[in-house]
Amino acid sequence: MLSQAQIIERARDFVYQALSGEGSGHDWWHIERVARMAVTLAEKEGADVFICELAALLHDMVDDKLTDNEAEALQNVKDWMMTNGVSSSDRAHIIDIITKMSFKGGNQTDKVSTLEGYVVQDADRLDAMGAIGIARAMCYSGHTNRPIHDPSMTPRDNLTYEEYRSGKDTAIMHFYEKLLTLKNRMNTDSARALAKERHDFLLLYLEQFYAEWEGKR
Repeated sequence: MLSQAQIIERARDFVYQALSGEGSGHDWWHIERVARMAVTLAEKEGADVFICELAALLHDMVDDKLTDNEAEALQNVKDWMMTNGVSSSDRAHIIDIITKMSFKGGNQTDKVSTLEGYVVQDADRLDAMGAIGIARAMCYSGHTNRPIHDPSMTPRDNLTYEEYRSGKDTAIMHFYEKLLTLKNRMNTDSARALAKERHDFLLLYLEQFYAEWEGKR
C-alpha cells in the first residue's frame, strides 16, 4: 500500500508527463506553484494537506482548456487515483474539488463546498493575480491569438460560460472580466491577505500600461 507521500510523488510524475510541454500558462510550473500555495494555505487554515496537495496537482488534468474530451480526462484521473491507492472517499472529495473549482466566467452554479475545496480554489486563483497572473494572461492571450489591447472593446458583465470561452476579448479585458474580480472571491482569510497585494499590483500595472499606451510615460 502506497503512503500519502508516495501517492503525491506519483501524482507529480503523472501530471508532469502530461503538462510539461503545455504552452498556454497552464503548464507544469503553474501546477507546481498552485500545489505549493495549496499546502501553505492548508496548513494555515487547518485543512487536510494531502487532499489539498493532490487536488492541486490534478486540477488541470480535467480543464476544458486543455482537453477536447472532459469526460475521458476525468475518467483517466479517476482510474489513476484508483490504481495508485487513493481511498474511495478521498477520490470522491478530490473529484468534487477539481470539477467545481474552475472560474468559467465566475457564474457557475456548482461550487466547491469543503474547506479543502476552498483552499485549492484560492491557491489556483492567487496564481492568476499579481506579477505571475499578468505573465499568464499575456501568455494565454498569445496562445489563443487574442490581441493585447483594443480600445474599442470594453469588458463584458455577467458572462455566460460560452461568452467567457468565446475568445472575443483581449488580454487587458481579461483583467476586468476575471483577474480584478478575484480579490473579492477568495474563500479563506489566509488567501484574502495574500490577494490584496497581488490585486494592488494588477492596478499598478494597468496604470502604467495605459500611460505607455497613450505615449505619456
